[in-house]
Amino acid sequence: MRPIQMVDLKQQYAKIKPEIDAALQDVLNSASFIQGKAVHDFADNLARYLNISHVIPCANGTDALQIALMALDLQPGDEVITPSFTFIATTEVIALLKLKPVFVEVDAKTFNIDPAAIEKAITPKTKAIVPVHLYGQSADMSAIMSIAEKHNLHVIEDNAQAIGGDYSFPNGKTKKTGTIGHVGTTSFFPSKNLGCYGDGGAIFTNNDNLASKLKMIANHGQSKRYYHDMVGCNSRLDSLQAAVLNIKLKYLDNYIKARIAVADYYDKAFANHPKITTPYRAPYSNHVFHQYTLILNDVDRDGLNAWLAQHNVPSMLYYPVPAHRQKMFDAFGGKNYELKTTDWLTERVISLPIHTEMDDEQLAYITGKVLEFVNRSK
Repeated sequence: MRPIQMVDLKQQYAKIKPEIDAALQDVLNSASFIQGKAVHDFADNLARYLNISHVIPCANGTDALQIALMALDLQPGDEVITPSFTFIATTEVIALLKLKPVFVEVDAKTFNIDPAAIEKAITPKTKAIVPVHLYGQSADMSAIMSIAEKHNLHVIEDNAQAIGGDYSFPNGKTKKTGTIGHVGTTSFFPSKNLGCYGDGGAIFTNNDNLASKLKMIANHGQSKRYYHDMVGCNSRLDSLQAAVLNIKLKYLDNYIKARIAVADYYDKAFANHPKITTPYRAPYSNHVFHQYTLILNDVDRDGLNAWLAQHNVPSMLYYPVPAHRQKMFDAFGGKNYELKTTDWLTERVISLPIHTEMDDEQLAYITGKVLEFVNRSK
């Protein structure tokens, strides 16, 4: 049996090595490493894939979130509603810009922000909502956009874990995750479903004026070279990473199918087990399974994590400490929040290996070891 990885990027690269190597060589031959042809080609190709007007590449997913918020003319002290059950990047950029993060609950089944909790948290200072499509499944964007329209709020989708996902509206219309809100953001970190070989990110919008502003902010606030109209930053996707992404974008749908096949295997292996809750698949969204995350019931989660490691099965806890309980948010009243569902989940979730190169032998071994531990738990 091949060694089990949380994400096997080596095997994935081996399958597309000739294409990747040729694309990288083209960039090296051109010596156009910043804002080269590969970057523009990738932005155009991703825009077509997402069916959106503008894709603005940038240096990483955290920058994408920051630039999106900067473009919305929010003022210090303005409130931004976001889940606490997420990677810290979602929330830290809010604080970084001297905005106030307002943490709300997630749905216990989908792990995503609860629209009812959003509605309850809105105050006269609320200016934006940042839903996170956690683990690869869309938040309930129809409900979220209705709330945003009702209260005149901006919506910035954190799509770092769900690129390629589809959301179906009640009227049957379907849109790609990241293209539903006023702005969408993503990360191309290597382990993502669409990942490069370093850092990378992008911002999406259908608003022409907003797109111009986003591009300026990402490039030192320049309207044209050496003319700076606003305070910006320096956030670029380099040409080598864009070349990699251009190749991998062609395979994204196949990568998603492979991840779903792994999830189907896990679901079948753990079906109806009283101590294991497999990922819920919402009727309004396909699940692209950036992570495969279980909820354990009356099982020593940390013990299982250690047991799997002893048997050469990697597993991860996404996330052991929610944002509102991180020290960095003490100044924002983090300790005052009572988010029972979020706290409950952080004590019980565990993510198993899932990627495009897994085989049945590996999956049988993983599920066997999980069940061996869980079945002996008292």
